[in-house]
Amino acid sequence: MALADTERAASGCGDPGTPFSEIIELNVGGQVYVTRHKTLVAVPDSLLWNMFTKKSPKELARDSKGRFFLDRDGFLFRYILDYLRDLNLVLPDYFPEKSRLQREADFFSLRDLAKRLSPRSGYITIGYRGSYTIGRDIQTDAKFRRVARITVCGKTSLAKEVFGDTLNESRDPDRPPERYTSRYYLKYNFLEQAFDKLTEAGFHMVACSSTGTCAYTSNDPNEDKIWTSYTEYVFCRE
Repeated sequence: MALADTERAASGCGDPGTPFSEIIELNVGGQVYVTRHKTLVAVPDSLLWNMFTKKSPKELARDSKGRFFLDRDGFLFRYILDYLRDLNLVLPDYFPEKSRLQREADFFSLRDLAKRLSPRSGYITIGYRGSYTIGRDIQTDAKFRRVARITVCGKTSLAKEVFGDTLNESRDPDRPPERYTSRYYLKYNFLEQAFDKLTEAGFHMVACSSTGTCAYTSNDPNEDKIWTSYTEYVFCRE
C-alpha cells in the first residue's frame, strides 16, 4: 500500500516535465530524509542530479515503504543535503569526520564540496620551554624533562582542525579562522601527544630549533640547579 501511495505521489509532478513529485522521501543507509526535488538536482551532473532527472521513479531502488533507497552513510548525508540546499558548507566545531564526508562528496560527484573538504596546506609551529633539575642527591626524577606549556603558532583554522578541544584559546578567543595567532597553547604538556595529533592530520616535521641551556641557581647551596631551554618544531602539510 505504501509503495502504491508513493507511486501515486510521484505522478503528481512538482515541476513540468519530470515524473517526480515536489517532495521526495529518501532512505539513506536506514536514515529517512524528506526534501524537495529541486534540492536534489541543485548541482548539475552530480549523482543525485542524474538519478532524479535522467531516470524514472521505477528505475530507482526503493525500500519496503516505497522510499528511494541509497546505500550510503545515513548520518553524513545530512551534510550533503545541507550543502545542496544553498551550496554552502557549515560544519560543527571540531568535526572529526571530514575525510569520510569528502569520500561521500566524491561519491555523489559534488566536486566543489569535495574540494572544500580537502586538507588545506599550511604550517604549524609547536614551542615549549623545558627545564631540567639537577639535584645534589640525584633524585630518581631529577633529570627528566619538565614542560610547563606547549604553545601553538599558525593559522587559526588549522590549529583548531588539528587540536580540536584540546586547544586553549583563552588568550586569543575571537581570532577569525583565516588569521594567524601565536597565543594558543595546549591543555596538556606531552610533546609526543601533540606530535601524534599533527601526524594524524597529515603534517610532517620540516625544521626545529633550540636555544642553548642556561642554569639558574640560588644563593642557597642546598637548592637544586635548574637548567632551561626553549625549543620550536615546525610542521608542514602540503
